[in-house]
Amino acid sequence: MKKTILLLSYLFAGAAVKAQDTTAVSMKKSTEAAAATTPTESVPQGKFTFSGYMDTYYFGNFNNPKSQSNLGVNGESVGNARAFDQRAGQFSIGLIQAKAAYGSEKVDAVMDLTFGPNADLGNYGNNIGPLGSGSTALAIKQAYITLKASSKLSFTAGQFGTHIGYEVIDAPVNFNYSLSNLFNNGPFYHIGLKAQYAFSDRVSLMLGVVNNVDNLNDNNKKKGLIGQLFFAPVSGWNVYLNGIISNEASQDVAGVPADDANYSLFDLTTTYQITPKFFLGLNAATGSQKGDFQNTGFLGTGDPTQARTWGGVAVYSNYAFTDKFAFGVRYEVFDNKSGVRALTDATGAGASVNSITFTGNITAADGHILLKPELRLDSYSANKFEKNDGSLTKSQTTLGMAAIFKF
Repeated sequence: MKKTILLLSYLFAGAAVKAQDTTAVSMKKSTEAAAATTPTESVPQGKFTFSGYMDTYYFGNFNNPKSQSNLGVNGESVGNARAFDQRAGQFSIGLIQAKAAYGSEKVDAVMDLTFGPNADLGNYGNNIGPLGSGSTALAIKQAYITLKASSKLSFTAGQFGTHIGYEVIDAPVNFNYSLSNLFNNGPFYHIGLKAQYAFSDRVSLMLGVVNNVDNLNDNNKKKGLIGQLFFAPVSGWNVYLNGIISNEASQDVAGVPADDANYSLFDLTTTYQITPKFFLGLNAATGSQKGDFQNTGFLGTGDPTQARTWGGVAVYSNYAFTDKFAFGVRYEVFDNKSGVRALTDATGAGASVNSITFTGNITAADGHILLKPELRLDSYSANKFEKNDGSLTKSQTTLGMAAIFKF
């Protein structure tokens, strides 16, 4: 009897489920039929993704500075000796990212929020929002909408990461954990409108208009121009020619513009995947500033009435020994002897630096964990770093490890 009742229950349940499935399918077909313009068309569906990462690190400094800092003397204003890994001899948190993105045939939208010490450093121009210091604007790393006008032409509006340079803020994307001086002294983000046209899968052009350099609000009524030409001469070789030109003059409280403050930066970034395991990269940039830049975050030194230049070259190489371990080297030369950017010596005067960085990449936990042991040597043109006894030296060496979790 029990078996008979159980069998009848299964039959009724199966019939109910089948009826529900049939109803659901019928409703879906009815909805699609009502929305379709022809019997063969269907409604395009978008895709929502949520991703992010967090990183933590420990770096020992062989100079054993009393300040427990990798920035060097006179480095606290913008962190000119290191971009993000600024603490020495202590465990530190880097950045926590929460990134939501929606993509469809016609539109993409990105809402990229970051928190932590490196988020503050990477978004320093947003630290004063409409409600004053500490506003929620500081958490916005990127927030933009991309309209796809056609398969070749798209328009992007909002706040987006800079197209300038080889490296990015996101620690999982870079091979090295510590960031280059070229990255540290170039723009981090822009707010504005840009258009991109793909002539083919190997050639594209981007042009845009932005408020200014690394700032939430425009500091004058003049806009900056940005551009990027991409081309791929052969498979595996990518070339990016980047530029930005902007008038960064400040305004007084009455809105009267100050003298022109012209800023320009031109950048070459190229990568070549020589073999599936061996990779080469190059970043070269030259920039110029003239005028009053007190609202840009980089005060600089020297005569503001004269055009002051800076620039550098970085070479990247890495080799994947296995799918879980790779080793890379970055060598960089950066010249700021004009004093126009934040990289200075211990006296605050402009300086130049040679840096070499050795980094390992270890992948674990099915790709969710990245471990990056790293040795870096920086050698300045003049005294820059403090020792434990209070004396100064031109160089510093750091050794440590970064751990990154991504999802």
